[in-house]
Amino acid sequence: MFGAANPTAASGAEPSPAEDGNQLINLSTCLDKTACYARNENAGFPWGNLFIGDSRLGMQSDADEQLILHLSFQEFVRVKSIKFTEFNNGADPELNPVKIHIHINRNNLGFEDIEDVDPAQVITLTAADLKESSDGIDLYYVKFQRVKSLTFFIEENAGGDVTAIGGLQIMGKTVATTNMNDFKKQG
Repeated sequence: MFGAANPTAASGAEPSPAEDGNQLINLSTCLDKTACYARNENAGFPWGNLFIGDSRLGMQSDADEQLILHLSFQEFVRVKSIKFTEFNNGADPELNPVKIHIHINRNNLGFEDIEDVDPAQVITLTAADLKESSDGIDLYYVKFQRVKSLTFFIEENAGGDVTAIGGLQIMGKTVATTNMNDFKKQG
């Protein structure tokens, strides 16, 4: 009986082969929050607020308009698009981010070296891009296929003393990888 399901194989010890994700999902569910961080972050408006869905809380920089946000994923992902939303429904448009450098798979970038490293992509946001109803910004397809971490460097804002972001959505798919935790230690 070819093609028939083998009930003993289904309950066997071998895990099934990993498959790529088929649906676009909000990749914030795949974040390894213990490995994520922000530089020049206002403690009252931390990076974790970006994913709770309330733009009044959001994230703000502390000392000036520049901000570094490093997001690490639990597994490799393919990133299709990103969507930043304005802080507090646009009440302070001069706080909106304008020029953002996006780095892939770079750890521990700080303000002293981030400008010396070439980003995978630089985006320039308009006030319309930051509206809740606008579409996300598509990223370079080839460069964002095997992403373990993203580092966003907000270089400029719309003229305010600090930068504020209301929310962030990262849309993409998971990538098939081997989960080493599925293996059992042998003798």
